[in-house]
Amino acid sequence: MKLGIVGLPNVGKSTLFNAITSAGAEAANYPFCTIEPNVGTVAVPDKRLEFLAEMYKPKKFTPAVIEFVDIAGLVRGASKGEGLGNKFLENIRRTDAIVHVVRCFDDENVIHVEGGTDPMRDIDIIDLELIMADLEMVTRRLDKVSKAARGGDKRFKHEAELFEALRDHLDGGRSARSFETQSDDDAALLATSDLLTLKPVIYAANMDEDGIADFQNNGYYKAVKARADAEGAQVLPICAKTEQELTELPEEERAMFLEELGLAESGLDRLIKCSYALLGLISFLTAGSDECRAWTIVNGTKAPQAAGKIHSDFERGFIRAEIVAFDDLKACGSMAAAKEKGLVRSEGKEYVMRDGDVTLFRFNV
Repeated sequence: MKLGIVGLPNVGKSTLFNAITSAGAEAANYPFCTIEPNVGTVAVPDKRLEFLAEMYKPKKFTPAVIEFVDIAGLVRGASKGEGLGNKFLENIRRTDAIVHVVRCFDDENVIHVEGGTDPMRDIDIIDLELIMADLEMVTRRLDKVSKAARGGDKRFKHEAELFEALRDHLDGGRSARSFETQSDDDAALLATSDLLTLKPVIYAANMDEDGIADFQNNGYYKAVKARADAEGAQVLPICAKTEQELTELPEEERAMFLEELGLAESGLDRLIKCSYALLGLISFLTAGSDECRAWTIVNGTKAPQAAGKIHSDFERGFIRAEIVAFDDLKACGSMAAAKEKGLVRSEGKEYVMRDGDVTLFRFNV
């Protein structure tokens, strides 16, 4: 999974990126500090996998990972080349979802390129630049398809009609996410266009320490949450500065620090949960003396396709999956005990995987 972190300059993007990846991207008080996209890969914390590692003492421990891309601050006119321009819009195209960092704090010592704090205005600026970039791409696609449709091919004619409707929708200042398709085939066709505004969004409402302490009553946060709710997006209340400070503490002091702030989890943990919920992802687990590993799949994936995540041969020669729910395995204390109690199930090709399934695939090729 790859997430692109976007926003206006000086809203806390690189500070947040530093905090969640400890990659050390430069963060400074002026626009365009991030000139090339910084990339950091982080392991997805999973207590279940840690428990399995304690049980099996494997030679290898492999958690799921997320790649974060910190993209330079966008400004008005980015779709036309202003600021650092189109190059950075292309970086966003290669991500699965967008983390849109929105400034939700006042600080006269931190420059705001638009003159002051206004989360709705800031979101609108970024949205408009992404929409304009998509409009240009859709117009090019429409020109190409329209020429092909003149030959009488009904498939191209329908595609031209679909993209013409999308062009008009975008031209009205609305994102591709809000464009309603008439069928799954149409939705799949749109997905091939790699549109920026088709990507799911998490709004990271970046507050100062006072704001995060009582974020439910923070006016800026409430405005962002209302926007996210209306769009079907996720919203993450966060203080990037606090998250940065958290990474500088010894591991044993972090929980205490979070507790003092009234937070149950770090920003990274909460961001990962938001990401999985937004993209409809779950994890199944494989365990043994060689390796304990978490595998990320889309919720609703059937057993053979899950097996294919490990190796194509597993899917091609799928026989069955031997599965025990993690909670059952933990309660039993060992796989042998879980088998004695009849909690290890044999599932076939139609089985839909569940989050936390501890799985052994049987196959033959």
